[in-house]
Amino acid sequence: MGEAKARGPYAKTPARRAEIVRAARNSFAENGYAKASLRDIAERAGITHAGLLHHFRNKDELLAEVLAERDSEEWQWGLAQVDRLEQLAPYLGELIRHHQKAPELMRLWIELAAASSRTDHPAHDYFVERYERGRTQFAQGFHDKAADSRLRADLSPESAAVLFHAVLNGLQLQWVLDQDLDIIGPVNDFVRLLLDRDDH
Repeated sequence: MGEAKARGPYAKTPARRAEIVRAARNSFAENGYAKASLRDIAERAGITHAGLLHHFRNKDELLAEVLAERDSEEWQWGLAQVDRLEQLAPYLGELIRHHQKAPELMRLWIELAAASSRTDHPAHDYFVERYERGRTQFAQGFHDKAADSRLRADLSPESAAVLFHAVLNGLQLQWVLDQDLDIIGPVNDFVRLLLDRDDH
């Protein structure tokens, strides 16, 4: 005899939320954030509009969750792909190409990151923590003795981490504005600049 299905409004909440986030991600990517509707997202997720509102209060909250999920996926992928400095530039190139397949999501991420600079924005704490974690992880990678020996002699790991995020985010913003622009080449150049030593 099969296991009885959970009933009531809180049945399978994590799984249901994941379905809604997946549906929202597809809707945002296809229609753009402004044109995507909660009713369309609910239909894609196979639930009612009221059922969706039980899990997410509004579209802004859904967008934040979609982008947080994307961040988490990419974070885990990066940790799995990069364990040597030589793998950094190829990984970044692949990551950018992946982002370029969904330019609307890239645009939404940039817009939300900028809007969250306001301390009263719902995503403010998330973005502060996200950047802090990213800078710390990147800098820690260069504190390894072998990695540190490759970093420019006049550049600290902490400064390299700040520059890394500034360049990566800035290049993606430029690409959203001009999608004919090559940004993978400049990313490779930047990584090489970080690793070129003045004393060899």
